[in-house]
Amino acid sequence: MVVSVRLFAGLRERAGSDRVDVELPEPATVADLLAAMELAPRSCVAAINREYADPADRIAPGDEVALVPPVSGGDGAVRHVRVTPEALDLAALAAAVRDPRAGAVVLFEGVTREVPELDYEAYVEMAEPKLAAIAAEEAARHGLCAVAVEHRTGTVALGEPSVIVAASAPHRGAAFAGARALIDRVKAEAPIWKVEVTESGRERVPGTLPSV
Repeated sequence: MVVSVRLFAGLRERAGSDRVDVELPEPATVADLLAAMELAPRSCVAAINREYADPADRIAPGDEVALVPPVSGGDGAVRHVRVTPEALDLAALAAAVRDPRAGAVVLFEGVTREVPELDYEAYVEMAEPKLAAIAAEEAARHGLCAVAVEHRTGTVALGEPSVIVAASAPHRGAAFAGARALIDRVKAEAPIWKVEVTESGRERVPGTLPSV
């Protein structure tokens, strides 16, 4: 099938058009579209019928499809997004969001408390695009210069960080507000789950269904 794809900002400039037609197999997914256009999986976010989509989402004939690069808040405002089993590096995320326009850098670490360890599970293929979309939206909403987000999977011991968000902005008010909005949405919307591990056993931490 042929899919008509709307392009914006840097993607539009690269293609020299605000719309391109792409030949895809049927059925096709967002991942198929990105591969056909030779785009890296997290270089942009796809939208299907004006809703953000993850790489596994199907594209049907007649769908309105768009590719959305990092939105305003500065070119390349989303500097880094990762879900990883590796230890998180606060200094690396602080460095990722430093910007000559920024007079404030705010970082938030969520750390294991009260229990010996937490065990995190994530739907990584969906979580990373979702974190990128959240970061792009909050960068635009708060006028941030740059944003970075990392979240752990696997075992996170007492006192170690399981999530870090970093935000830079011209002034501290926007940086604090942006970082707060980022972590609140990451906790509420990313497909990531945790289990408390103690000497007496494992207890899954209850959550809420994300809004669709």
